[in-house]
Amino acid sequence: MATDLIELKNLGKTSVQWLNAVGIRTLEQLHAVGSVAAYCKVRDRGFKVSKVLLYAMEGALIGKHWNDLDEGHKRRLLQQVENFPSS
Repeated sequence: MATDLIELKNLGKTSVQWLNAVGIRTLEQLHAVGSVAAYCKVRDRGFKVSKVLLYAMEGALIGKHWNDLDEGHKRRLLQQVENFPSS
């Protein structure tokens, strides 16, 4: 099983650099933080992110391509981001 973020499905060099910049360096750390909180940390750090990053991280955690997440799952993720407490 991949523990290095760059080895995960959906995550490329830039995504991994953003995650590293907010202190997320391993799969275990990404699991502990979760895709929604990780997305919000990256966004709040000032990086120009799109919802695809959120989907990509979620897909990486569950072993799916981000585009294969069903629309309901994507809506729930976006709702969680909307309701995430501001830092």
